[in-house]
Amino acid sequence: MGKRFRHLRRDERGMSLVFVGASLMAFLTATTLAIDAGMFMTARSQSQNSADAGALAGATALAFDSFTDRSSSGPAVSSAVSTALANNVIAHNVSVGPGDVEFPVGPTGLSNRIRVTVYRDTAHSNSIPTLMGGFFGVSTFNIWARATGEASPANAVTCVKPFMIPDKWQERRPIIAPFNPDTSVFNMYDNKGNLLSPADYYNGDLSSVDYTGYNNDRDKGMLLNIRAGTGNNIEPTFYFSWSMPGNNGEIGADWYRNNISGCNQFKIPIPGAGQPDYLMTQEPGDMTGPTIQGVQALYDQDPGAYWEGGPGQAGCNCVKNSAFGAHLSPRIFPIPVYDPEYYDNGKANGRNADFRLANIIGIFLDSRPTGNTIYGRITPILGTIDNNAGPAPAGSFATAIRLVQ
Repeated sequence: MGKRFRHLRRDERGMSLVFVGASLMAFLTATTLAIDAGMFMTARSQSQNSADAGALAGATALAFDSFTDRSSSGPAVSSAVSTALANNVIAHNVSVGPGDVEFPVGPTGLSNRIRVTVYRDTAHSNSIPTLMGGFFGVSTFNIWARATGEASPANAVTCVKPFMIPDKWQERRPIIAPFNPDTSVFNMYDNKGNLLSPADYYNGDLSSVDYTGYNNDRDKGMLLNIRAGTGNNIEPTFYFSWSMPGNNGEIGADWYRNNISGCNQFKIPIPGAGQPDYLMTQEPGDMTGPTIQGVQALYDQDPGAYWEGGPGQAGCNCVKNSAFGAHLSPRIFPIPVYDPEYYDNGKANGRNADFRLANIIGIFLDSRPTGNTIYGRITPILGTIDNNAGPAPAGSFATAIRLVQ
């Protein structure tokens, strides 16, 4: 018997099964932990995507729907929440509500940011279950993510159309009255070049709180019946053609028409404090025909879009039924507005060959052109931040939307 025990003590048969079993357990443990760790990283990434999407949607609503409505039922909060909820985390909704949307002040002092925080955690009863962590006492894990979007003034715009109208002013002649896009006429000098008293007032400083020009929130939905200018009159809806930069070999009417129906990628800077004047020269010849042809081609790219409501009317005061999305319709386009005081002063002093860029505003082509008239609605537009241009002025009509945190 003793010999038998000594033999068994030295017998190593079956030890490989012990090692294989131990190794298999270690392998399974490492694999399952790796699966949980991978799921954690995926959840973290998806949560950040949800927060990012919500912040961008909220910033877009600030720019296009209402910059001032920060209420829990307003477009900025509603868009942020609904978009964040549309981005699932591990096949389930995040927890996010109006209370998780904030409006922090940016470093420039502007209240133009929106911050969204999303959760999948125990406190919100939607923590993420682990696959194997329960064997080690970890049955769930918590995730949260935060993102901040910004709707900031832009300092440049592309796809600008080659016709311009005067910027908005304060009407003081013949009497002080509200600005009327159909009847107002800018009058600062008489036909002998003498300053009138009182004269219509224009402040073109985009960085000033007293800037009188068009505002993308206050003037949204204003209808303009834009038609070719006659003589030197400065009327809100009289346009002048503009000889745009960036010529790629085309000249004359073809170049002008294609800049309307298509997109000139040349970046047009928005004037800021301390920046040199950006002067625009009128396109020679009668461009009424090419203007209407280009605008008609633009309309045909998205014929089903329409504007709902208007200032003081029922409806959203926005674009509906666009095949490209409400904010991306080709029938929404930027046009330059010129400084009416500079032009009127030029007329009074025999200089009327150039126009000084005051701002760039957004127009929605409201309907097909009729005769020589273009019907447009004032609407917010997207711009960009050009690192080669000057600082974006606070009164810039165009807005750049981006994630900042």
